[in-house]
Amino acid sequence: MDANRQILDALATAVVVLDGSLRIETLNSAAESLLHVSEVHAQGMPLQELIMRAEKLVPSLRHALEDGQPFTHRDTTLRLPDNIIEDVDVTASILEQPSGGARSLVLEFHPLNRLKRINKDGASVARQETARQLIRGLAHEVKNPLGGIRGAAQLLERELPSEELKEYTGVIITEADRLKELVDRMLGPQRELNLTQVNILQVFEHVIQLIEAERPNTIKWIRDYDPSVPDFEADEAQIIQSILNVLRNACQAMDDSDEPQIQLRSRVVRQFTIGAARHRMVMRLDITDNGPGIDPELEERIFFPMISGRADGTGLGLAITQNIIAQHHGSIQVSTRPGHTCFSIYLPFTHAQRDQNNEEVAQA
Repeated sequence: MDANRQILDALATAVVVLDGSLRIETLNSAAESLLHVSEVHAQGMPLQELIMRAEKLVPSLRHALEDGQPFTHRDTTLRLPDNIIEDVDVTASILEQPSGGARSLVLEFHPLNRLKRINKDGASVARQETARQLIRGLAHEVKNPLGGIRGAAQLLERELPSEELKEYTGVIITEADRLKELVDRMLGPQRELNLTQVNILQVFEHVIQLIEAERPNTIKWIRDYDPSVPDFEADEAQIIQSILNVLRNACQAMDDSDEPQIQLRSRVVRQFTIGAARHRMVMRLDITDNGPGIDPELEERIFFPMISGRADGTGLGLAITQNIIAQHHGSIQVSTRPGHTCFSIYLPFTHAQRDQNNEEVAQA
């Protein structure tokens, strides 16, 4: 790979080079990710075949080629195959050929959806971290007196002459243990990660088996796996727990659905930002159900502890999942509407990659 190509693929900006007939010559890695197509497949393709909704963009591109004038279009909507919508800012620059041949165009796409997602993700992470700090402080204040209550109940139990009276101290001890367990669950996993190479398809299939054991033949499973997704570095037990929590929530949300179904999807996403770190590649996992959707009032708080859309829910499952994903330097998001709720999990393939990216951000 030559130096110019390496520079192109290192850019976070999606770059597309068009020839004088508006056919695709080059896509960098960020453009492949944005447009959901590989460069090999797209080369020679007319831009109109890739961008289905380009009524305003194509005439401007033709005028730019004729007049040699660059331009920028703000907040342009691209409709891609599979009905994917991307809102972008587009900058077109003229590339003159040294030999005096036909001009080419260099397009730079700046995705607005992704910028909004990064900002929203950053705000969500900050709120969740604030909540975790409050919960840690509260847990400390609760666990200390709980230990004293339990100890006092045990001492009292030894002094009581009647077994009937000891039943009351037994209740105190049992409830103190239950509250301690609840506080521990609120705090989430506290141990160090046991990192191994994990195959996400095996994780998905294992979790499906667990759900099927709990709810035999009630869910229609739709598998949309990319078999080329490589293994990733993670604590397999915790990743299983995080996905299991999401699936159990989805199943409970569809208790009253006539034909409940869940789709599991795995893909590789290029040039993706999580927090302050930009990764060359990350894994995206989508868990989608056809339930009633999440109450809009709960959507922004769904990952906070003790927040639940069910009267009998503890509100801990998604909070624990978010904590596990955060420990793996990943991100979890949700999009919802009636009949469609999708939890998207983004995970870097290695922790070392993330640490290197953080160093690059710090040096920039």
